Amino acid sequence: MNTRQRLIVMNFLEFFIWGSWLISLGGYMIITLKFTGAQVGSIYGTMGIASLFMPALMGIVADRWVNAERVLGLCHLIGAGLLFWASTVKDASTMFVIMLLNAMFYMPTIALNNTVSYAVLKKEGIDVIKVFPPIRVWGTVGFVCSMWVIDWGHWTLSPFQLYVSAFSALVLGIYAFTMPACPPVRATKKSSWLSTLGLDAFVLFKNRRMAVFFLFAMLLGAALQITNTFGGTFLEDFKLNYADSFGVKHPNLLLSISQISETLFILTIPFFLKRFGIKKVMTISIFAWVLRFGLFGVGNPGDGLILLVLSMIIYGMAFDFFNISGSLFVEREADRSIMASAQGLFMLMTNGIGAFLGGAISGRVVDYFTVEGVRNWPYIWFTFAAYALLLGLVFPFVFNYRHDPEKSAKVAAH
Repeated sequence: MNTRQRLIVMNFLEFFIWGSWLISLGGYMIITLKFTGAQVGSIYGTMGIASLFMPALMGIVADRWVNAERVLGLCHLIGAGLLFWASTVKDASTMFVIMLLNAMFYMPTIALNNTVSYAVLKKEGIDVIKVFPPIRVWGTVGFVCSMWVIDWGHWTLSPFQLYVSAFSALVLGIYAFTMPACPPVRATKKSSWLSTLGLDAFVLFKNRRMAVFFLFAMLLGAALQITNTFGGTFLEDFKLNYADSFGVKHPNLLLSISQISETLFILTIPFFLKRFGIKKVMTISIFAWVLRFGLFGVGNPGDGLILLVLSMIIYGMAFDFFNISGSLFVEREADRSIMASAQGLFMLMTNGIGAFLGGAISGRVVDYFTVEGVRNWPYIWFTFAAYALLLGLVFPFVFNYRHDPEKSAKVAAH
C-alpha cells in the first residue's frame, strides 16, 4: 500500500473503534442496565474529563520524546483491554471508572491520528488541506460501518458492542506501530520551563482571535456531546407508539445517516475554507446545530421521519464545519514545533471541557423534562436548539477574522 492508502486504513480503524459504541452505549445503559439520565450523562462525560488533560499530555510526549505513531499504538492497545473489561460491568459507578480510563487513552488518539496524518503528508510535500479531508472521510466511513455492524448484529442494547470495539482497538494498536516514523521535534536551543512541560501550545491563547476560536470550539463540543449521548435513547423511546417503524427497529442505521452525511461534507471543506474562511464556515456550523436539534424536536419515526432524516443530513455540516475545519485551522496557525500539542489543545477544548459540560448539563436537562420515566423529547431538543441559536447570534460579532483567499492558497501550497 502507498502512504495515502495506509493513512486511509488508519483513519478507518480509528473511528470504527469509536462508532462501535459511542451512539448505542447510551441506550444500552439506560434501557438494559437501567442507569439514570444523569448517570449516563456522567459516563459520557468521562470523555470530557479525560480530554481536559490527556490529549495535551500525549501531545507533549509526541512532541518531545516518543514517536507519535508509537504513542498512538500504545494508547489503542491499553484501550482494547479496558473495553473488554467494560463489557462485563453492570453497575454505574464501576462503568464510570472504566470508561474514564478508556477515555484517557482513546481521546488522545483522535488528535494523534491527525498529527500522524499531517506529519506523513508533509514529509512527502503533499498539500494537507487539499489531501487530508478525502483521507479523513474514511474515518467517517469506518464510524458508519461499525454502527451498521452493531445494528445488524442486534447489539445496540448488548455489551457485545464493546467486544467489537475492543477487537478493533487491538488491531489498530498493532497496525499503528507499522506506520512511517513521526519522530518528535527536538529543541536545538535551551527551552523555557513552559516548553519543557509541553505547555507552549497555550501561548495561542495570547492571540485574542485564537482565544475566541477555542472558546467557541468548546461550546460547540458541548453540542456534539448532546447527540452522542442521547440520540440512540431518543429513538428507542418511540417503541411505544412506533414499534414497527424503521427508526425504532434500526436506530443505528437511521443515526448513521449523520455519519454518511459527514463523508460528503468533509469533501467540501477545502472549497469552503479557501473560499470563505474559518469564520463563515464556523458560523454555518453553529446554525446547522440549531436545525439539527430543532428537527429532532418536531420529528418522529412515523409521519415525521423525513424531519429526522433531514436532521441527520444537517449533522454532517454541523460536525465537519467545526471539528475537521477547526483542526485544519489550528494546524495552519500553530508552529511546527507545537503541532501535536496544539491539536491536543483543540481536543481539550472540544472533546474535553466542551464534552464534559455537554454530558453533565444535557443529562440534567433530560432528567428535568422526565416525569415518571417519560421523557419530553420536544422540550429537551428545543432547549438545546435555543442554546445553539444563542451561540450563532454571538459568534460572528466576537470572532475577529478577515479571510484572505490568496494568502490561504499560498499557505496551503507551502
